[in-house]
Amino acid sequence: MAKVYLDKDVSLEPLEGKTLAVAGYGIQGRAQALNLRDSGLNVIVGVRKGKSWDLAEKEGFKVYSVGDAVAEADAVLYLLPDMAQPDVWAREVEPNLKEGAVVNFAHGFAIHYGLIKPRKELDVVMVAPKAPGAAVREEYLKGKGAPALVAIYQDYSGMAKEFALAIAKGIGATRSGVIETTFAEETETDLIGEQNVLVGGLMELLMKGWETLVDMGYQPEVAYFEALNEAKLIMDLIWRYGIKGMLDRVSVTARYGGLTVGPKVLDDGVKDRMRRYAERVVSGEFAREWVKAYRNGGNKLDDLMRRVESHPIEKVGHRVRKLIFGE
Repeated sequence: MAKVYLDKDVSLEPLEGKTLAVAGYGIQGRAQALNLRDSGLNVIVGVRKGKSWDLAEKEGFKVYSVGDAVAEADAVLYLLPDMAQPDVWAREVEPNLKEGAVVNFAHGFAIHYGLIKPRKELDVVMVAPKAPGAAVREEYLKGKGAPALVAIYQDYSGMAKEFALAIAKGIGATRSGVIETTFAEETETDLIGEQNVLVGGLMELLMKGWETLVDMGYQPEVAYFEALNEAKLIMDLIWRYGIKGMLDRVSVTARYGGLTVGPKVLDDGVKDRMRRYAERVVSGEFAREWVKAYRNGGNKLDDLMRRVESHPIEKVGHRVRKLIFGE
């Protein structure tokens, strides 16, 4: 069984009287900075000049360049995008970190794949919220919290776990529960889940389901409702009640059809292919491919995005969403 930490198990004391620098004020950075401040901790923001700088100032934070914020901090929440992290680390973070500082990541990619190699005189931890930034903030304001994973990569001080758990408590994660993991497990499961299920697998399932209906002569708008629009309703049921709970709440016909046909469409051959591409994540092959594509200017990703944007389901979806949402 996984080790789970709740609010009653954790104290903010390790961070009290210390300066926390949130590097990056995007959706996740903003949410965590606001939550930590509302929890009574001393938070500053490190970001480039521009809209994020202006927003952080407007919301009452002392704002610095990333390097200057790091130099002021006892603990740094390093919340820049994965591919931006190595260069900014080399230029602004590494030279300015105090000995014994705590560096917290929200995702283990850069550490696990060796894009960042922190010096030994640091506590390196991870608090990874299992929700988008907007939900991290919204749940906190409701008196609840988005759950998170916590991991320790380096424990220079002997208190790395206490620091990490205090950060988790500060952002509200211990209100729901924080599960102890490793950088490797968080990174690999996150990438495998995104590729096989949450982004890649789900997107292809929806698109191919829609294409099948349209190829059979059904109206594209009706196919959109059946193959895509209603998927949210099903996922909402699964999220709230589990798979069995979802089945209990759909029609008997849907239940029988799904249970008999689903395993034939998504059979063990699909699982074998999922395993093959999961192994690419574990071996580092995917990371090497992605880093190379990013450093080549991101043209491959741009081409892939254009291909999705030009797919007929997007044009139909725009019309259907306009009917539903009036946008």
